[in-house]
Amino acid sequence: MVMIWESIKLAYAYLAVIPIIPFTIILFGYGAYIQDRKKAFRLAMDITTAFLIGCVAVLFDELFNSRFGIYGILLFMLLGGGLLGNAQFRKRGAVDAKKVFRTIWRLSFFMMSVLYILFMCIGIGKMVLTA
Repeated sequence: MVMIWESIKLAYAYLAVIPIIPFTIILFGYGAYIQDRKKAFRLAMDITTAFLIGCVAVLFDELFNSRFGIYGILLFMLLGGGLLGNAQFRKRGAVDAKKVFRTIWRLSFFMMSVLYILFMCIGIGKMVLTA
């Protein structure tokens, strides 16, 4: 059982280092299977977000010598969900939790993508300057 868990962690780590790889595999693989590019793009975004969150959290921790990365990301996602849920409640009188979660998850994809590129550039720059 421990070996299986270690294999899963290792596979996640490899896929999270370069999240464009799982995104591309899912986009083209699932897109070819179902013949719907829009649905394939959404699924690729949703799955890649999990990899991006982990990678950005580790990059944040390494760059800023902190252990707050994953907690900060989750905090912003919860705050965003609360704000979006409040806005939805004020406008419609009810909250569709599934819609709020999906919106925050997909917005996180774009934010994590930007942070991933930014943190990777900073990390590579730091590495070049110290070498």
